[in-house]
Amino acid sequence: MLNSIFYESIFKNFAFLVLRVFTGALLIHHGFEKLNDINNFADAFVRPLHLPFPVTLSYIAAMSEIGGSWLLILGLGTRLGASAILGTMSVAIYHAIITSGFNIYLLELLALYFASAFSIILLGPGMFSADYLIKEIIKSNPNSIISIFRKQLSINYSSILNRESEKAIKPRKLTRFPFSSFLSS
Repeated sequence: MLNSIFYESIFKNFAFLVLRVFTGALLIHHGFEKLNDINNFADAFVRPLHLPFPVTLSYIAAMSEIGGSWLLILGLGTRLGASAILGTMSVAIYHAIITSGFNIYLLELLALYFASAFSIILLGPGMFSADYLIKEIIKSNPNSIISIFRKQLSINYSSILNRESEKAIKPRKLTRFPFSSFLSS
């Protein structure tokens, strides 16, 4: 009885929610700080690594932290957001080790963000996420999604056929070589 109470999936899913939201909410301000003075960030963190296009890479780092954080908070495209954060944290850890050695005070926050993003990639977003809702909607009624695409394709195909009939263009054969009119008379 106690096993089912303590190990019920609702607690696990709530833990995923807390991990996602706290990681995203605490990391997002780092991206905004980078954007606040992008040239300073490029000079201090990217140029010492001798990477090309330091300002562009600084914008990419800032956007991955901001966008990845929002994706984590919303639970939408969660693994993609966590992958963006993981990439940025990998470079940040490399920078910290190269410039300061194994300084635990510099590495601890980076390692926590790295571990959080890595865990989210491996375990997924949990039940309290937009990803889960989308998956459940598709799983419960997959034909509705397919019918939407079929309806859209039939509308586009019928409009193409109407345009071709208005112009009185002969229908092309699908197996015909595209430049055969240039090669033959």
